[in-house]
Amino acid sequence: RGLPFNAGEFDILEFFQGLDPVDVLIVRRDGRATGEAYVLFANPMQMDFALQKNRGPMGRRYIEVFRSKKQDYYHAVANAVNEPAPPTDFYGGGVDGMQGAAPVAGFGVGGAPPVPHGAPVAARLPQEHTGVLKMRGLPFSATKDDIITFYDDPALSVTAPLTHDSIHIVTSLDGRPSGMAFVEFASAEDAKAAMVRDRQTMGSRYVE
Repeated sequence: RGLPFNAGEFDILEFFQGLDPVDVLIVRRDGRATGEAYVLFANPMQMDFALQKNRGPMGRRYIEVFRSKKQDYYHAVANAVNEPAPPTDFYGGGVDGMQGAAPVAGFGVGGAPPVPHGAPVAARLPQEHTGVLKMRGLPFSATKDDIITFYDDPALSVTAPLTHDSIHIVTSLDGRPSGMAFVEFASAEDAKAAMVRDRQTMGSRYVE
């Protein structure tokens, strides 16, 4: 929190130099930067190092870095679905901590999910399995039970079954489904095994 309003994703990555964010989400309202952002890290150790950057400088500002709830991150993702895309030279980040999933840290700048150089942070950096999978392309009628059934395959060798509490369907501001969801598995190994369901069908749609 407290990012310069013209700060971009590169500025945030530079702020966390030496660490490997999995994702950066700049928070925007009505297309304008709020000075807040979320930065997702692959493990608690990375997040602990990130938290040591609290009150660190960016330009003339001192940036607040703090843990935040995973529900806040999911809510920010849902809001970003409704926001206009930022300019191609504008990116943002934030840091948040998520228990049992990919750690995140709360940190300020405004924006929609970053797409620097045509690809999100997660696509440009070496990725670790965090135990959380993002689903995209879901039928708008998809329910949590449909998602549980989608992964209910003995061939996956998943150690623990999914529950409703481990599934977060992203909706737009008016409550309509966005075709996107986050699924929390019991371990990174389970999430990695579940990746074999990539581009499999749910109803008439191919789900990423």
